[in-house]
Amino acid sequence: MRKIFVAFFLFSAQFARAQELFVFTEPASNMAAKSIGLRLNNYFMKDLHSNRINYHLLPEVMWGVSKNIMIHAEVFLSNEDQRSLIAEGGSLYLKYRLFSIDDVHSHFRVAAFGKYSLNSSYIHQPAIDFYGHSSGYETGVVATQLINKVALSASSSILHATDNGREKFLFGNRNRNAINYTFSIGKLMLPKEYTSYEQTNVNLMLELLGQTTLGNGYSYMDIAPSVQFIFKSRIRLDAGYRHPFIVKLHRTAPAGALLRLEYNIFNAY
Repeated sequence: MRKIFVAFFLFSAQFARAQELFVFTEPASNMAAKSIGLRLNNYFMKDLHSNRINYHLLPEVMWGVSKNIMIHAEVFLSNEDQRSLIAEGGSLYLKYRLFSIDDVHSHFRVAAFGKYSLNSSYIHQPAIDFYGHSSGYETGVVATQLINKVALSASSSILHATDNGREKFLFGNRNRNAINYTFSIGKLMLPKEYTSYEQTNVNLMLELLGQTTLGNGYSYMDIAPSVQFIFKSRIRLDAGYRHPFIVKLHRTAPAGALLRLEYNIFNAY
């Protein structure tokens, strides 16, 4: 009986993780304590002015410090000069779980998060983007609800942009501050029943990603469908595409694809 209970608990935990690994946003849940995650984030963004595809490579290391604390570190590289990949900066992200209600087939979690980004590339848009474009910091709250095979997640955060080294923020001090807001929904499609850790998980997701500048009130909103595969409970492949449908806040490359490969090491130390 004890072995059956342990097996059920492990499969339930894996099920919960599968439902909350969103592609474009972070949920309130953390990765497992004492685990290390390695990511390669590949962004292919179409530039509105040159009509070319800009490539951004963001290697990332994730650390599950404890059940309540998770840390990410990223490095930014891009070919925006159209010659070669150039290192432009990096970021540090921290998430702390504030609240959790767990049940057999559902749970609800709330977490606070913060991010600091340092970038040396030229500033080319009023929209603030801490994934390889802007320097500054962000702090916010995210809440996630898992119900059976469906996960819902929403977040809100405040951003402050600083200068990119010698590159000054050109859009006025009032526009250095913005609010980000997201809503994500994901559903486990396969497997229909868990029988082994060797099974491949397939998740479909739809996310809304928005920002409003506090100075002038301009906003953008993107819709981002994606598919996610999880192999052998530790290898993850994400593919998603974000497309703008509110475009009052200008960005030079608002539409594009994300391809991510991730490998997780559990009980790393």
